[in-house]
Amino acid sequence: MVKVKDYDLPDDLHFHKQHMWVRVEGDVAVVGITDFTCKAAGEITFIELPEEDEEVEADELVGSLETGKWMGKLYAPVSGQIVEVNEDAADEPGDINEDPYGAGWLFKVKMSDPSQVDGLLTGQAAVEWLEGEIATHLEK
Repeated sequence: MVKVKDYDLPDDLHFHKQHMWVRVEGDVAVVGITDFTCKAAGEITFIELPEEDEEVEADELVGSLETGKWMGKLYAPVSGQIVEVNEDAADEPGDINEDPYGAGWLFKVKMSDPSQVDGLLTGQAAVEWLEGEIATHLEK
């Protein structure tokens, strides 16, 4: 786990520039939102997730989340078919804030092109991206 300022950035994940993360499990991408998003947005009160069996394309808008002060968009970081959604997170969206990289995962995608993961951010590139996001959105 890497810490960037006050934000966790697990070094075993891949990151999409719209603040989504991917954990690869075979040909399935487990997807969630970053710790940065959770902390910047505040307590999540509502989440709209994609439907199981839905086909999604990388970078496609697939859902939304709301807090008392903010509404955000959820994107598919990779293309494929939604094979599972986290109903527990939908029922208790505040749980996403508590464990965004674990129990707060959002949906799983059976990837149609697993090589798309290679285009996501990892390692130092992910750290530099998050540092830039912090500077842009929080240090004004």
